[in-house]
Amino acid sequence: MTCHEIEALRLGLMNSLGISDDAAKKHARDELGENPEPHIEALAEADTLADCKRHLDTALVELEEEVAAADSEAADYDYLRGRLVAVRDAEAAIDRLLTQGEAFLDDLGEAHHTLHEVFPADE
Repeated sequence: MTCHEIEALRLGLMNSLGISDDAAKKHARDELGENPEPHIEALAEADTLADCKRHLDTALVELEEEVAAADSEAADYDYLRGRLVAVRDAEAAIDRLLTQGEAFLDDLGEAHHTLHEVFPADE
């Protein structure tokens, strides 16, 4: 059992951030295998941070359902719950990243506005 959600998120983030690390991408793809679940494949192919967030939310719902249906006495139950914690943590990190990106965008807008106030454009 592997952390498909985390590896798919890594791929989606590399796509959306424009990171070309062929070795990391190959490793993540190898972890996912040849036929990942559709929601995992969608996360791995995400092109934007918003897409990463949306597909990670779907993957998290799927994982929560898997944990709820699992036998708590099974040998891999603790690992499954650990995956859930890791994916929830990743979701919180994506939320922070999106919030910081939006704040940065707002700051740039304010800086632009301030420049026009201080140095009005001749019309």
